[in-house]
Amino acid sequence: MRRTPWLPLTTVVLSVLVVGLVVASAWLGVVSMQKKDDADQRAKALQAARQMGVNLMTLDHTTAQRDVDRIVAGTTGDLRNKLGTQAKQLLDQLAKTGAKSSVSEVDAAVVSMDGDSAEVIVSLNGTVTNAKVKQGAPRAYRYQMDLTRDGDRWLVSELEVVP
Repeated sequence: MRRTPWLPLTTVVLSVLVVGLVVASAWLGVVSMQKKDDADQRAKALQAARQMGVNLMTLDHTTAQRDVDRIVAGTTGDLRNKLGTQAKQLLDQLAKTGAKSSVSEVDAAVVSMDGDSAEVIVSLNGTVTNAKVKQGAPRAYRYQMDLTRDGDRWLVSELEVVP
């Protein structure tokens, strides 16, 4: 029986093509999973910053300790330590003024993101009332927040009020 001379060459070419397709498919799968993870982390960082904005603007003198604890729980590092040491002053001020604040609108945008850190701007509209100002007046607030990923959670590591 006579063998055709092109059969081994065809087998080699087809084998290389199959291996190439497997490698390309695996690479595309890894890239796709990485993009999905990046999008998931971006959404989590954005949600954490939004929630921190709401927590900062949702204070009530009758639930002040719980409100402050909620704020501190969303922070990390030096900011957490700083808020922890200033909590008593805030609690005293809330009790003294009978203040209550609420949020009516929240918007946030990721400015930058790199691995385990993100910078987010949060814009809120809120109303603050107290014993002297019963009706309150709507006000706009903007915060720049630096977030750090700690495991699966995003925590605020720096916070600044911006114009």
